Amino acid sequence: MKAKKGSKARGLRAEGRGPKSEITVFTHVDAANRPRMVDVGAKAVTARAARAQAIVRFPPDVARALRDGGMRAKKGPIVDTAIIAGTLAAKRTHELIPFCHPLSIERCELWVDFANATDLHVHCEVAISHKTGVEMEALTGATIAALTVYDMCKALSHEIVITEVRLLEKSGGKRAVRKGRVVR
Repeated sequence: MKAKKGSKARGLRAEGRGPKSEITVFTHVDAANRPRMVDVGAKAVTARAARAQAIVRFPPDVARALRDGGMRAKKGPIVDTAIIAGTLAAKRTHELIPFCHPLSIERCELWVDFANATDLHVHCEVAISHKTGVEMEALTGATIAALTVYDMCKALSHEIVITEVRLLEKSGGKRAVRKGRVVR
């Protein structure tokens, strides 16, 4: 199947999911249907930002114990360690996700707080002036920070769940996302 950038490809459909329909051609696949890194050479440099979230859900007694203990574990300060891990991960996303461009991130902020009695929200916001977006960096930062929380707390329980890893906001580039929904 040969397709031009921005064209539609006919006949791509999921098994058993009804009639053939049109979908946008994936940008990480070349004309020969081989994987490739997107060429951003001709794109304009713009301010780009993304914010992602992961939720770490604790059993109620574990969440209470963590709060009472000042969010410290035998391995050390949970939130501070998660922030450091998330920042390092965002900066190294291109080493983990094959077609992500190596970026010199200008801003990476993580914050972690309880949204209710059991749910610890991990947010990662990344910003840059570049030709490509930073949503993968924000998602990677939030995910690795959440995994770090799990690692530091697993001695207390293996019933901890990481859930709702998602992009919350994105600006710059072709599409904008607000509150997890595409707005343009």
